[in-house]
Amino acid sequence: MFGFSIFQIGVAAGKDLQTILLCRFWGGIFGAAPLAVVAAVFSDMFDNKTRAPFIGGFIVNSYLGWRWTEWLVSIMGFVAFFLDLFFLEETYPPVILISKAKELRRRTKNWGIHAKQEEIEIDFRELITKNFSRPMRLLVTEPIVLLLSIYMAFIYGLLYLFLTAYPLVFQGIHGMKPGVSGLPYFGMIIGMLIAGLYIVLTQPSYNRKLAANNGVPIPEWRLPPVIAGGVSFAGGLFWFGWSGYKADIHWIVPTLSGLLTGFGLLSIFLQSLNYLVDAYLMFAASAIAANTFLRSLAGAGFPLFSTYMFNGMGINWAGTLLGVDLLNEIE
Repeated sequence: MFGFSIFQIGVAAGKDLQTILLCRFWGGIFGAAPLAVVAAVFSDMFDNKTRAPFIGGFIVNSYLGWRWTEWLVSIMGFVAFFLDLFFLEETYPPVILISKAKELRRRTKNWGIHAKQEEIEIDFRELITKNFSRPMRLLVTEPIVLLLSIYMAFIYGLLYLFLTAYPLVFQGIHGMKPGVSGLPYFGMIIGMLIAGLYIVLTQPSYNRKLAANNGVPIPEWRLPPVIAGGVSFAGGLFWFGWSGYKADIHWIVPTLSGLLTGFGLLSIFLQSLNYLVDAYLMFAASAIAANTFLRSLAGAGFPLFSTYMFNGMGINWAGTLLGVDLLNEIE
């Protein structure tokens, strides 16, 4: 969080394109750590029963300017860093056992007390090699990680396409100003809230199956909401494409398509990450790191062609193409 926040300052204060691109690159490297580690921390802390851009537009068009979109991110990053520094405790079981053994040695003066993890000699080179190579090995050798990551990467790329598609529809076709044109994202936000409620309501059914299986989780139990989310997201793409391609259709109609896309996004991502955690447990961070790697490639690559695709094919046919591709992936 500290490194991420520092480089956001570099982006905000950058005087040329090279500085901005380099700081974005290093900010992305440092910012990738929380994406991979947080879900694994949740798996350490909670059991299976309990684990469950419009603002930027206004800022850019205000007297603050675009640089404040980065200053604010940096400020939030530093807040998170100091909260982590003073309040975030270790959750990794082997490290907790080492701390307990150290405390017992201090109290009992029995220097023979030690944790199993202390018997392992830490070689820095081996540590770096394992931690960098394990996610890639999982991605290449584990079909579960590879196939689920490909699917989630496609969904993630489509999410970034919306950052292009929404301005094309609400600014280009409906003539909204940049700040106002971001408000239709609330349709997607409400869809995500509905997805969260849906997952909470289905949790008791999961808990009953978990109890019947003596507390042993079956990762595939997480997948029904993913299937529902995939169908919902595809439906949202068709809805958005065929309601947002001309000004004759009221702007509220493509806005409401966000209910389906938002529902699909959260259902897919939340339960897919839970699936990976259930499947890989102690290596959940590495599995999620592999998944994040592939997702980030899609998130970076899709916006490069999105404008050309929507302008060349039209909003309606581009949405149809993406919706059909998504249904094929679900199958």
